[in-house]
Amino acid sequence: MSAQDAPIYPDLKGKVALITGIGQDGAADSSNWGNGAAISLALARNGVKIFGCDIRLDAGQRTKSRIEAELPDATIDVVQADVTSSSSVEGFVQECMRKHNRIDILINNVGRSEKGGPADMSEAVWDSQVDINLKSVYLTCHSVLPIMEAQRAGAVVSISSVASLRYIGKPQVAYAATKAALTQFTKHTAVIYADKGVRLNAVLPGLMFTPLVQVLAEKYAGGDYEGFVKTRHAQVPTGQMGTSEDVAHAVVFLSSNVAARYITGTELVVDGAIVQSTGRT
Repeated sequence: MSAQDAPIYPDLKGKVALITGIGQDGAADSSNWGNGAAISLALARNGVKIFGCDIRLDAGQRTKSRIEAELPDATIDVVQADVTSSSSVEGFVQECMRKHNRIDILINNVGRSEKGGPADMSEAVWDSQVDINLKSVYLTCHSVLPIMEAQRAGAVVSISSVASLRYIGKPQVAYAATKAALTQFTKHTAVIYADKGVRLNAVLPGLMFTPLVQVLAEKYAGGDYEGFVKTRHAQVPTGQMGTSEDVAHAVVFLSSNVAARYITGTELVVDGAIVQSTGRT
């Protein structure tokens, strides 16, 4: 990711961000970043102290190494945590508090898409999607919102999806339903905390060109990566998928209590006009 022309928000310097799903797969020298890694890098460029978790510690450590290679002075810690477990999430939050004694920003980045409609999807897969995409956000907010309320300041940004708004070309009913619920969870909770100094917003990415595309190609295109990429580019009215950097810029903006001071309870769609189109193939 290039730092050229990347926006800097001075109020973010010195803030502490708790980030789930920080892990990065793929080659260490790859120019392609996952959303969690890209968000962490963009926040770190703004002087934010990063405290991240991933279900796989090695993936989280890879992100840490990549960020430190670009920003040697960055403050970044990574721990292993399962965000579908209340005890694991509570431990993650408390570990951050022991080190920094505050949490200014919460980024809910964990998500997974599994193939299927309600007739062919197993109950186990459905339950897993609910836990990963929705319960995880409840658990982090359950632990973090009281901290932010006591501080009288905080910003929560959750990564939803345009799949919560429309069908985007592949059967993923549990993913779409849970991401829609995540968006509504954000809006509802934002009203509850509107007078407590805490803002909650959701970013809804469209088709993004990240390392996850390789995984999706295996699930939805029989492993035809090149064909899958071509199809996804063609589905976007702009003619190409977005990048994790596009997602990261939106998240950093919403994290700033100056730039986004009066923005709460909303959804920011980052999709190259997919939602507004009639569909392209």
